[in-house]
Formats: sequence, C-alpha cells, structure tokens
Amino acid sequence: MPTSTTNASRASSRISNMFRVLALSAIVGMLAACGSVPLPPSPRVPPTPSGSTAPAGALPLPPDDGVALPPALVQGKSRWQAVRWSELPGFNADTLHDAWNAWIRSCERPAGPHARLCPEVRRLSIASVEEQRDWMQRRLQPYRVEPLQAGAESLLTGYYEPVLDASRQPTSTQQSPLYRPPADLATRRPWYTKQEIDTLPQARAALRGREIAYVADPLDALTLQIQGSGRLRVTEPDGRVSIVRVAYAGTNEQPYRSVGSWLLQQRAITDASWPGIKAWARANPQRVQEMLWANPRVVFFREEPLSELDAGFGPRGAQGVPLTPGRSIAVDKESIPYGTPVWLSTPGPVLSLNRLVFAQDTGSAIVGAVRADYFVGWGDAAGEIAGRLKQPLAMWVLWPR
Repeated sequence: MPTSTTNASRASSRISNMFRVLALSAIVGMLAACGSVPLPPSPRVPPTPSGSTAPAGALPLPPDDGVALPPALVQGKSRWQAVRWSELPGFNADTLHDAWNAWIRSCERPAGPHARLCPEVRRLSIASVEEQRDWMQRRLQPYRVEPLQAGAESLLTGYYEPVLDASRQPTSTQQSPLYRPPADLATRRPWYTKQEIDTLPQARAALRGREIAYVADPLDALTLQIQGSGRLRVTEPDGRVSIVRVAYAGTNEQPYRSVGSWLLQQRAITDASWPGIKAWARANPQRVQEMLWANPRVVFFREEPLSELDAGFGPRGAQGVPLTPGRSIAVDKESIPYGTPVWLSTPGPVLSLNRLVFAQDTGSAIVGAVRADYFVGWGDAAGEIAGRLKQPLAMWVLWPR
C-alpha cells in the first residue's frame, strides 16, 4: 500500500498538472481574442502504421486492438469506410487543447449521437492532451469519407471574416451600402438583381432606410457578401467609433455567379484568386461596375453587437455556434452532419494541415462528399490565406462507437 507521503506527492502532481492545463487554456483564449492571426497549421506528418516508430517528439499511437471494423455506412452523397486510428495522418501530433474549445462550442447545440458525449467532452477540457487523445480512441470510430460517385472532386477552400472601416452616413469616400433585408423580400421572389438594385428607382426606394453602413470599396462589400459576415469599425454620426458584426440575414434569391469565373471567361485574368481579382480591379476601374453586375446575387445583413467574448470567435455558423479559427469547417450537410468531429488532412501548398476540426457551418458552394471550407479567422492576414486556399483534401469523420 502506498505511503501517505507518496499519496500527497501524487495529489500535488495532479493539482500542478491541472493548473498548468488551465494556464495553457487561458493563453490559447487570449491569443484567439487577439483577432486576425489564424491558428498555426499542424505539422505535416505521414501516417504511422501500427507497430512502427512514431516521428521524433510525437506521442506513439497505441496498437490497433484487433477488433473487427464496423461495416461501411452511406450518408447522403458520401460513403464512410471504417479505418484504424493508425491510418489518420498526424493524429499523434495534433495539439488538441485549442480544438477542445471548438468541441465545447459544438456541445452548445449538440446533434445526434454526439450529444451523449458532451458531458465527457466538458470534463476533459482540463485534461492532458494524452488523456484527450486516449479518450477519443476509446469512444470514437474513424471513418474515411469517400464520394459515392467515382472521380468526384476533393477540395479544401477557405473563408474568413473581413474587418472593414465603415460610416453610418455616406461620405465622399464611403459610398457602397450594406443593407438589411427589404420589407417585401418574402413576397417578391426572386428579388431584384444587383444591377436592378443599382439602377431601378423602385428597387432603390425599397431599400431606402435599410442601410446599415457604407464602406469605401465596392469590392470590399462584395467580399463581405461572399463570406457571409464581417466586422465593421463604424464611425457614428457623433464621431464615436464602434465595433459591430454584420451577419447573414438572407439574399435576393438570384443565382450566384463568380466574378473570378467571369473574368476568366473574359480572358481578363489568369489568376482568379481574390488577390488577383483585386489587382485587376485596381488596373481597370472603368470595368468594375460591369464585373459586379455579372453576379446578380446580393446578400442582406443584420447587425449584431460584438462583446469582448464574442470577439474571440467568429460568427455563428449554420450549426448555431460561434466558429473557431483553424478548427471550424463548412461542409455539405447531406454528407457530414453538423457537430461531427472530423480529421482533416491536406498537403498544401497554401496550408499543410493534419488536425481535428468540426463541421459547424455550410455554404451554397460547399457541395460534395470530400469538400470543406476552412474558417481561417478574421482580418487581412486571414483573408490573404483564405483567398488563395484551393487544394486537395482527405477527411475522416469520428463517430461515436
């Protein structure tokens, strides 16, 4: 039987470990609140087969238990093929503590069989990474996500929250409005196109008084509409500056057409990334309006206050929970249910990632089994990454056993 001195020593060690984890969690929270810089990518680590040697500095995976794998499942447009944990690239190298914040957020709106795991997820928020990883392997079964249709594209793109200067009133430089939904949006379907909104008196009259704020660059307004939300540094009529969030509140139900694709069809550019589009616009200001009208869709917004706590997370995704930079993805909800933990792997070239993420959002362009939009964060640095992110993808859903 252990001596009382040994027991006291172990208790002291456990308390020390707990406070060390709490301190690390607090540091992660403060870094997230700093805003625009996305979480650093996980290192690229090849799969470590059972019985092989793990990379230097990485924690070894326990051997596969030899239990027969469950049968494949069909979910929407995808097939889920059960695999061993050792097949997940880099699983033994991910830092799970910042991912746990996103998991706890998912537990605010738990869905399906993952709901029963939420009490354990919350308790494990102060556990060590080794304990979190061990719990995942015992409680979850990984399934490789495959398309039902052979040859379907696998693709990872990125999105972010723009941060823009704005004014409540139009000024000599800020003249591009962001609108609340018009009062007759539900009765006129589809509503006016972008070109009609800019030119028809009846469309302009319907939006009079619905302006939230004005931004300087019409391309910034388009960026906000494509991303679906953003943050505004608004100059109020009395000169005060307030920080608010504008969130998606609906569309005119016109089809979305990519201005990048339009420029490629015009043979105006060869680089259809967002930085490439902006460079073309600066060089061709006389054609910007023509380009904007090529996309008939307009997004309407609602204004939300941005508290200090809210500022440390992104907007609420389709699951109804705030997005976490570097740990939230938008998916095709027919193939991966909201709230599902997902192991994501992509080789680059913009980002090289092997990490735990969560299906917390969707989007009209996110269609297909192996398709995800990665929430990078907010601000210009995040926008630069999101604008260039278009690369191959592999995903594994982690489903309760």
